[in-house]
Amino acid sequence: MKQAQQIQAQIAKAQEELDSETVEASAGGGAVKVVATGKQSIASVTIDPVAVDPEDVEMLQDLVLAAANEALDKARAMAGERLGSITGGLGIPGLG
Repeated sequence: MKQAQQIQAQIAKAQEELDSETVEASAGGGAVKVVATGKQSIASVTIDPVAVDPEDVEMLQDLVLAAANEALDKARAMAGERLGSITGGLGIPGLG
């Protein structure tokens, strides 16, 4: 029981730390950059003005979507690594 409480405390601390850590992903050679937190929410989106072409809005949308998905994938991987090292790969629901 004491070990379970220790693991629970470690998980809570790791989740708190993940909220302050970020990952970055880009698309279009860096024309679109997305930063996500370790808790898998988008923190910021930066778009280089060169990527803004009124004649090709769909391309910009695709770049934003690609960068956002990559950032969220990186955030999930980071969270999985952090929490997996604590739980020893137990696969506890709701942690990854």
